[in-house]
Amino acid sequence: MVRENLEAVEKIIRLSCERAGRPASDVTLIAVSKTKPLALVQEAYAAGARDFGENKVQDLLERIEAMPSDVRWHMIGHLQRNKVKYIVGKVAMIHSVDSLRLAEEISHESVKRGVETDILLEVNVAGEESKFGVSLEETAALAEAVAKLPAVHVRGLMTIAPFVENAEENRLIFRKLKQLSVDIEGKSIDNVSMAVLSMGMTGDYSVAIEEGATFVRVGTGIFGEREPWR
Repeated sequence: MVRENLEAVEKIIRLSCERAGRPASDVTLIAVSKTKPLALVQEAYAAGARDFGENKVQDLLERIEAMPSDVRWHMIGHLQRNKVKYIVGKVAMIHSVDSLRLAEEISHESVKRGVETDILLEVNVAGEESKFGVSLEETAALAEAVAKLPAVHVRGLMTIAPFVENAEENRLIFRKLKQLSVDIEGKSIDNVSMAVLSMGMTGDYSVAIEEGATFVRVGTGIFGEREPWR
């Protein structure tokens, strides 16, 4: 099941890229393995997936121990400052940096361990109270502040769009994030790149790709519905 689902998602990514006039190589698929049994994650790996996303630090650490070393792990969930020390040096990217204080902690732990850490700034484009993330208006200033920190590199932006029945409803959300990335790129801030746009999940990743996503985070579309008790 996982292999077939993965192939179906990859096909949609290719078709979405074609519609947008982009090469499929522009988009990285992150298999969001949160709450899923290890056996399913291993199936996805066997089918060719190498980028995996986790929401919780404990789950992430358990998966890192259990999976092959060539997996690129992405921390995509809200990260508390006291948990930073457990994942620095172990993840390819932290997608969910939403404050200077968190970035400072990542910098501190990175320097201590002699590693460089790539991060994305999480933007709450829709202004949902239930979501983490900095506002559109505050993002550029945060990028400028984080840029001054050692051993941390801003590689782009991430957003979690609202849950909607019709993916088209999120097109403007994705378009706004893309425009923000262009605006920040235009400032030519040292140590800040806008190469990565992490946006789009199972219900709307096709639209996100059409609007410029370079990372899409797909869980249910690959692994099936989440268990109700999780």
